Amino acid sequence: MALKRGLSSVGVHRNRSSGSRFPIVILVLFSVLAPLVFFVGRGLHISDQNGVQSDYTKQNVDWRERLALQSIRNIFTKEVIDVVTTSTADLGPLSLDSFRKGNLSASWKVIGVETSVEDDATSQSNQKATDLKQEMSQIKEGRLLDDDHSSDTPAKTIRRQLRDNRRAKRAAELVQQDNEAILKLENAAIERSKAVDSAVLGKYNIWRKEIENDNPDSTVRLMRDQIIMAQVYVSIAKMKNKLVLQQELLIRLKESQRAVGESTVDADLPHSAPEKIKTMGQVLSKAREQLYDCKFVIGKLRAMLQTSEEQVRSLKKQSTFLSQLAAKTIPNAIHCLSMRLTIEYYLLPVEKRKFPRSENLENPNLYHYALFSDNVLAASVVVNSTITNAKDPSKHVFHLVTDKLNFGAMNMWFLLNPPGKATIHVENVDEFKWLNSSYCPVLRQLESAAMKEYYFKADNPTKSASSNLKYRNPKYLSMLNHLRFYLPQVYPKLDKILFLDDDIVVQKDLTGLWSVDLHGKVNGAVETCGESFHRFDKYLNFSNPHISRNFDPNACGWAYGMNMFDLKEWKKRDITGIYHRWQNMNEDRTLWKLGTLPPGLITFYGLTHPLEKSWHVLGLGYNPSVDKKEIEHAAVVHYNGNMKPWLELAMTKYRSYWIKYIKYDHPYLRSCNLSE
Repeated sequence: MALKRGLSSVGVHRNRSSGSRFPIVILVLFSVLAPLVFFVGRGLHISDQNGVQSDYTKQNVDWRERLALQSIRNIFTKEVIDVVTTSTADLGPLSLDSFRKGNLSASWKVIGVETSVEDDATSQSNQKATDLKQEMSQIKEGRLLDDDHSSDTPAKTIRRQLRDNRRAKRAAELVQQDNEAILKLENAAIERSKAVDSAVLGKYNIWRKEIENDNPDSTVRLMRDQIIMAQVYVSIAKMKNKLVLQQELLIRLKESQRAVGESTVDADLPHSAPEKIKTMGQVLSKAREQLYDCKFVIGKLRAMLQTSEEQVRSLKKQSTFLSQLAAKTIPNAIHCLSMRLTIEYYLLPVEKRKFPRSENLENPNLYHYALFSDNVLAASVVVNSTITNAKDPSKHVFHLVTDKLNFGAMNMWFLLNPPGKATIHVENVDEFKWLNSSYCPVLRQLESAAMKEYYFKADNPTKSASSNLKYRNPKYLSMLNHLRFYLPQVYPKLDKILFLDDDIVVQKDLTGLWSVDLHGKVNGAVETCGESFHRFDKYLNFSNPHISRNFDPNACGWAYGMNMFDLKEWKKRDITGIYHRWQNMNEDRTLWKLGTLPPGLITFYGLTHPLEKSWHVLGLGYNPSVDKKEIEHAAVVHYNGNMKPWLELAMTKYRSYWIKYIKYDHPYLRSCNLSE
């Protein structure tokens, strides 16, 4: 009661005696509140160490923390600061020393950002995160060893377990993201590999299922590397008179060379290959100890490299020549067929050598085809495929022209195998008396000494003789190839004619071409240019003023092989005269190289009407990636290029479109060993 009255008197009267009681009250308050403040503060400090921050602490940031954050911003990039900011809640308090030492946890990676398959920066950050995760795990292990948790309270143990669980979960999420990124990369690579033609890659396609080894030729490459180093040391051993070591190297070198042979993959190696590698490795180690000299080794390797480059250049030149020779040479089987047919033809009586329905040859109301060829089998495929797909074969007339060597064979083949109700006629180009050197410039040029020098002296060391192997083509010496510029002279009674090459296959009825409006143009053809490909500057020499003044280098080229010619317009515009003028100007071959397409582009410049591309699909003789749908929807497919379908070097994937029109059970084909 006395205390109550005393306190009351302090509040009411404010007398001087109350001052003596005030320190006592303060002492009592401190004695009660001080322990409470101590334990509460200790609890908050412990809670802060375990990652649980109060709203009060978040709002009242100490100036020292702001200064530390500013220092961190000056040291680290924005990406690291963002990672730290987003991850602090899960990882607990962060130490500036751990930043400076690079001890960043992999769990600091930002979650929620999608991993792009083709983003190199993301993949690099993933690698860094993996490295940091390993470092952090080492730090954690060290701390676990150093710290003694035997005296931890149950609350601290639970908090530590929760923290460890969060970190384990984050690590699992990172691993999952890495797995997803790898899976996306693999799927993208597989999709890209589907667009690559398997005919080109063959057994080297790494995405084929039967090839399970990531490096199927690693052993072969190792053995070849050992062979190269053995050759280097053999040379150095001979130079330094180490005859015993030289002999040992030579023995191991021959063994390895025999083991490798022509192998390209590990599966081709013999079972003794690992032992050969081991033995060779021991000898090479001994040679390195005794002979290794950086200067000598570099010099020898450089000499070997130069020798290999020379061999590669020589082989490339030889390969080019042989491929051209193989492409332009008639196979023995077809030559055999031509000879047998020729003999049979000249044994026939004269009255049996004539074809029926000769009255159709000059009827302008029928569908006329021009085919110039010296290949009996190829010509038969063109005629047979056209008739097979024609709606009314009786309205189709074929005009074949060949040389005197194959004239009998061509006649005999179609006498034995008449094209149904269609009309056919075979002529000999050598019997065209009007086609002579005084009228035809190209024939005069082919008979000149300069042209003979160009063609028949291939060993001439001049540049022109060694750099134009692809133009040394027998067809350029034949007037059959240039006869296409004289169609009105060959067929004066016709108004329109469809020109066909002998390396095409007809897959649909072609009568619709005769109803195509050419809009006053002379030539109807499918254009071949796309972006920068097959334009005029590819075929013509635009450094010559005659070419540059008259033609556009970006003008679109077109294809010979299936061309609709309006012979009436041809005569009006004197197309043959235009061809003669340009051919005379090119006698020294400065406007274009040999061939018929460049003069065709010049002659029909501005006079060509583009046809729908589905009429004529090209590239089956050189391009392994022609779209199969385009081929199947095409009216005509063209084997332009070196890989003709009657040659062994033809592409197998396209050959079926050609051989379906050949009857291999024919007795003449069997007798000449012609087969699929």
